[in-house]
Amino acid sequence: MAYLDYNATTPVDDRVLKVMMPLFTEWFGNPSSNHESGRAAAQVVKEARRKVARSVMMGASDVIFTSGATEANNLALAGLQRGLDRPIKILAGATEHKSVLQACASLVCDGSKFRTIPVYPDGIIDIGALESRIDDDTDIVSVMAANSETGVVHPIEKVARIVHDHGSLLHCDATQAIGKVPFDADKIGADMVTLSSHKIYGPKGCGALVANREARRRIAAIIHGGGQEKDMRSGTLNVPAIAGFGEACRIAITDGLADAPRQRRLRDEFEHDLYDMIQNISINGTGAKRLPNTSNVRLCGALADAVMVRIPSVDISTGSACSSNTIEPSHVLVAMGLDRTAADESIRVSVGRNTTRNDIKEAVYEISRATEFVRSIENRARAI
Repeated sequence: MAYLDYNATTPVDDRVLKVMMPLFTEWFGNPSSNHESGRAAAQVVKEARRKVARSVMMGASDVIFTSGATEANNLALAGLQRGLDRPIKILAGATEHKSVLQACASLVCDGSKFRTIPVYPDGIIDIGALESRIDDDTDIVSVMAANSETGVVHPIEKVARIVHDHGSLLHCDATQAIGKVPFDADKIGADMVTLSSHKIYGPKGCGALVANREARRRIAAIIHGGGQEKDMRSGTLNVPAIAGFGEACRIAITDGLADAPRQRRLRDEFEHDLYDMIQNISINGTGAKRLPNTSNVRLCGALADAVMVRIPSVDISTGSACSSNTIEPSHVLVAMGLDRTAADESIRVSVGRNTTRNDIKEAVYEISRATEFVRSIENRARAI
């Protein structure tokens, strides 16, 4: 089996698992408890908080642990409306994750105003459109660091300058960027950053919203209870997952970034060999700066779902794993100007630390074989 869907999720790194295991049976205390076991657990959380903060060059006090990126995105947006105690004005990129776009849409029901920022055909955020749509009444702008489906990397520093010129907050979903490209929130100017553990070889069910002091001053909790995380996110802390998340962050900014050039070579080899094997294909997002591990390919004349059925030995996807069961076309590709047919003919391949050249060769062979088969079936169907 060749696994080439690392943007959907990653295996837990052995070093991460080693950190986590004792916390299930030996050091299992509740970090909110005021006794030796509780204080030991609290120390584990403190160390993990430091590692997570360092991965984005922010302060340990900025880290708010959540159940994942979806909750973190909702806390950034719904938390701001709750903290300001009034309807808010939001701008968000048209290719943001659904947990951003749907959170924004839900806030409209409470009186908030929401507009999307379009992207160019290569998937990059339209800076001119941002400048024309933002004003001094805009409370928050949400633009991701990199897109999970196409790998397109946005010019976040340019976005941040415009956002801050209007006194707005910048929220940046950096879920796909960490461990693949350098990310310095302080240098970039991001006020709130979303992270997810299972995208960087950590456990599922853990993430964080990393928010600077000004952002934390404006947002309020959307989950209430025991007042954990300085009353920003109540609920007993998942110490094993948090410890694993912290270790995954540490590894991401060392080993992850060091492995990026190798992954880029594998990605480029995949695209080059696929062009040689199959006629009439195109790369979505080509021309833009992309993550080193991600390729989104349109297989003209072959529905992606039908191709995937023919290649059970290779794990790839048709877009975001969080939306893969929907019958709607990828909102990311549609926002880039592709029609439904083109979007439905597109696959995503994302390599990772464990990917080998043999995986790439197998994927190219299987995808090319399946594509020609599906094309022949669809051609015969049209001829009837």
